[in-house]
Order: sequence, then C-alpha cells, then structure tokens
Amino acid sequence: MPDTLALPTPAIPAPVPPASLPTASSPTVPVSGLKQEPAALLAQAPTRSLAEIRAPIEADLAAFQQHFRAAMKSDVWLLDKVTQYVLKHKGKQIRPILVLLAARLLGEVSDTTHRGAALVELLHTATLVHDDVVDDAETRRGVFSIKALWKNKVGVLLGDYLLSRGLLLALDAKDYDLLHTVSDAVRRMAEGELSQLEHSRRLDTTEAIYFQIISDKTASLIAACLACGAISVTDDAATIARLRHVGETLGLAFQIRDDLFDYGDVDVGKPLGNDVQERKLTLPLIYALDQADPREAKAIRKLVKRRKKTRADVDRVVRFVYDNGGVAYARARMEALAAEAIGDLLTFPESEARTALLGLAKFIVARKR
Repeated sequence: MPDTLALPTPAIPAPVPPASLPTASSPTVPVSGLKQEPAALLAQAPTRSLAEIRAPIEADLAAFQQHFRAAMKSDVWLLDKVTQYVLKHKGKQIRPILVLLAARLLGEVSDTTHRGAALVELLHTATLVHDDVVDDAETRRGVFSIKALWKNKVGVLLGDYLLSRGLLLALDAKDYDLLHTVSDAVRRMAEGELSQLEHSRRLDTTEAIYFQIISDKTASLIAACLACGAISVTDDAATIARLRHVGETLGLAFQIRDDLFDYGDVDVGKPLGNDVQERKLTLPLIYALDQADPREAKAIRKLVKRRKKTRADVDRVVRFVYDNGGVAYARARMEALAAEAIGDLLTFPESEARTALLGLAKFIVARKR
C-alpha cells in the first residue's frame, strides 16, 4: 500500500449491533479441485445436531470416557481435585468424536482407537489449560478457568501432567504412530501460536501468513484426529493421508468460523471485537484492509495498533470490516473449505460414519458457538 498520511479520525457514530451492519453478497472465491460449486456440495451434507452426529458412536464414546478418566486420575489429592473439575466441565469433545468416526468410516473401533481419542483429548486439554495461563483468561467455556480458581502455578503443572499422561498412554501401549502424529500436531500448534504473536506485534499478517498460522495452530490437531482414527484401523498410507487432508481442510473452516464470531452478535464466551482488542489480524479484517482505500486502511491499522481501545474504537473497526466485504469474503472461504472436505468424504463408501462426518462438516460452518 502507498505510504500516505492518515485521514483525520471522523466522528464515531453510536455503536451499531452487528445484526444491523451492512451485509454484502459473498464474493466469488476461486476454489481449486472442486467439481461442484461449494453451495451444491454443502447441500449434499445432511443437517445434523451434535447429538445426532454422536449417535453412531455413543457406545464408543462411553468406552473412550473410561480411558480418558483413567488417564487423568492421580493419587495426589490436589491434582485429582483439579482434574475432576476439568472432567465436569468438558466441552463438545469434537476431537475424540472425529477420531472415533474416522475409525468407523474405515472399519471397527478398537482399544487403539480409544487410546488415540484419549491421547488427542489429553493433549488438547493440556494446551487449553496452558492457553488460559498465557492469555490470563478468567473463564473457559463459560465457567471459571483453572488459572482463575487455582492460579498460574497449578495451571502450568496441570498442563504438564496431562501432557505426560498422554505420552505415557501411547508409549505404554507402543502406539508409536499415534504418538508421532499427535506430537507433530502439538509442535505445529506451538509454532502457529508463536507466529501469530510475532505478526500481531508487527501488524503485518497477510492472507497467506494467516492461513499458515491457522493451519498450524488449529487445523493440525483436527487433521491429527482423523489420521489417528485411520491409523487405528489401517496401515494404508494413502488412506491415512486422505483423511488427514479432510481434517486439515475442516480445521481451516473451523478456525475461520471462530474468527467470524468476533464480528457477529453470538455469545461465544468472548466479547465482540476480542481479536481487535488483542491486535490480531484475522481473515475478515485482512481482506477488508486489502480492499479499502489506502488512506482509510492506514487509519484503521493505526486504530488496531492501539494497546487500549474504547468500545467505540472496536465498533468502528467492525463497521469497516462489514463495509469492505471482509465478513462476506471470510464466510465464502469457510464454506468453500467445508465443501472441499465434503467432496473428499463423499469418495468414501456410504455408511453411518460417513453421514455423521458429512453432518459434522456442515455443523462446523453453521454452529452458533
């Protein structure tokens, strides 16, 4: 962008609810490899609630829960008390669901599958606990975080404990392929978070950098879930790679959906404009900055760079993103990625597991939180 002087900051209008912000028709987003339009592929996926998606694997989930609870148990009273709190407030468990459905897609669920699901959930939970310490977060999923109730030291040590339990779970059973798959995902997650931190400080995140960051920090673990499910059933490298790719694509769509929440009015446990407050450039804002008049884009960048922002500052950025097509563009990219995953899943034989995975792909882009 040309280096131009920023325009004087205009008077800021009263905050506008996102529902009344201008909307734009989704821009045309080129998608390579799709034989049908994204809308047509999305239409082929059934609309399912999370309960309906879980239905084919309810018995498998119950067995997974036993593995997960056993892996978290400790003779140390404080540690056991904290882990019981974590178990009581577990989330949607989308990641173990993915492991189990991937195994069902290819064959039968086994003890190896249950260990893979428990390994994924242990390491995922550890990263969430550590994230809350890093982010100084007081809540997680609408309840008090471990950091808020037991302070940073317990949060760090609990995360370390969960990581060690996950490693031992795999090593004791000699599940080396599962351990390698999940460990590589954790490596990528750390690299993605650090890369995001680096670029948010410089405010130089491009669309290409954004996709690399979310591929590492989010999609890597979703890909590992489907790969673990496949590994527990088959040793065919091509089949494992196909499901890993489905997971990577779904993970990208999942993160874009999360980033769109920041520009909507849905209660997702974080305030509207949280990413703006933290100086994170996500896809809606990146696209809007690229499309806007250079002088206006420079003024918005300057506003985002401020360490302290008022509610009016955040509302101005949100309005800018809507006005310049950022939300519509991000939604189109998200739907195209979900459609790509659906297209890949349709190449597998029809089954209850495939129907559930198709429903989950649609659920990811349609979810409200």
